[in-house]
Amino acid sequence: MRELQDEAKLRMPWQDVILQTSVRILIPFIQLFGLYVIVHGHYSPGGGFQGGVILGSAIILMALVFGLPASKHYISENTNKVLSVLGPLVYCGVGALCILCGGYFLEYSALNTIVPLGEIQWHSMGIFLVEVGVGIGVMSIMIRIYRVLSSAGTIDQGL
Repeated sequence: MRELQDEAKLRMPWQDVILQTSVRILIPFIQLFGLYVIVHGHYSPGGGFQGGVILGSAIILMALVFGLPASKHYISENTNKVLSVLGPLVYCGVGALCILCGGYFLEYSALNTIVPLGEIQWHSMGIFLVEVGVGIGVMSIMIRIYRVLSSAGTIDQGL
């Protein structure tokens, strides 16, 4: 398998340069679009899950083109572990805060007792926080699944 990859590189050495340059240009725009989908998830179609998939796909694209070590340099395995815990923690934390303020789980109007912004503003802010938590969690889990599958569980070299 390795010989076929080396042979393909010998036949078309320009292909890697074009691909790597294209990906370097595209990744910031993909990430910006993922953040846009997360931020505008409560106003338009999209949200945390879709935005998290887009953000995770940017890192996976980097791993496909530049190799698994390059993507690990961008988001290390320890950082990815922290993010995979932080996402659900934000989601559950907002729900628990609503319960502590006297409401139901994810009843954002109860947060008005902390800072009196108004029920509508807290509803919007609560949805935003939940979408951010879901986006972080989905992104990190996607990256983790790809890294485990592409490296046969060792997370060292990749394909």
